[in-house]
Amino acid sequence: MRNIGFIGLGIMGKPMCRNLLKAGYGLTVFSRAAANVEAVTGHGAKYAPSPAEVAKASELVITMLPDSPQVREVVLGENGVLHGAAPGLYVVDMSSIAPLASREIGAELAKAGVRFLDAPVSGGEPKAVEGTLTVMAGGDAADFEAVRPVLSAMAASVTRVGEVGAGGVAKLANQIVVALNIAAMSEALVLAAKAGVEPELVYQAIRGGLAGSTVLDAKAPLVMDRKFDPGFRIRLHVKDLANVMQTANNLHVPLPLTASVMEIMQALLADGCGEDDHGGIIRYFEKLAHVTVSR
Repeated sequence: MRNIGFIGLGIMGKPMCRNLLKAGYGLTVFSRAAANVEAVTGHGAKYAPSPAEVAKASELVITMLPDSPQVREVVLGENGVLHGAAPGLYVVDMSSIAPLASREIGAELAKAGVRFLDAPVSGGEPKAVEGTLTVMAGGDAADFEAVRPVLSAMAASVTRVGEVGAGGVAKLANQIVVALNIAAMSEALVLAAKAGVEPELVYQAIRGGLAGSTVLDAKAPLVMDRKFDPGFRIRLHVKDLANVMQTANNLHVPLPLTASVMEIMQALLADGCGEDDHGGIIRYFEKLAHVTVSR
């Protein structure tokens, strides 16, 4: 499996494509953003004018898109992947979408003999650049083994968690943990700053103990340097948490902490911060406490 298609060349998609090219894969790409296409074709990828044409040129098509409607359109819509797919094509959706949507898309592709996996990622732009993402995949076990080498070219950890849709469930769980970690970090650092203790010293004091985490180490330095350029945008995390809450409601699972952080993020959206990195959650607490967390 050497000919890969890739659709969606945003913050995550571009570096993921570059890592596939570094690994020696042939790559055919599609995006509506010309600048993003140029950023990848300049490294050796070929451009196709539609998702259907990407499918015709590929043994495996990867999608990395914002949400369920975009994945449906690109895969099943007019000139979508399905319309250029031969039986036996693999489609791996690495977007973060609703598990039910993944199952519905997979079922439609199966009618045409197309194999489908949902395989969302965690790690944000830094891990995408490094090629050390975490992939949580759902799909047939044999299909997973077939595509694992391709996924491993972009990731440090690739785990099958069940059938189609299970990858999305794992990603929703991931997004709960990340959001709550950032919110807890934000409350802690705002408390330190308001009490007159240097947040940097508090961070250094707690990071090696039980409170330490990958989220803390990734976000606390950026927050204290007032860097809110998006590695993962607040508006996209809101989208993920909306999928969390919809899934939880369907299953009658109470998620009171997640609901609280969702409302905090909604407040930040209303305040014009939707394009900021999700580390910007701290601004909500800073505003309430009338303090700024910095080094």
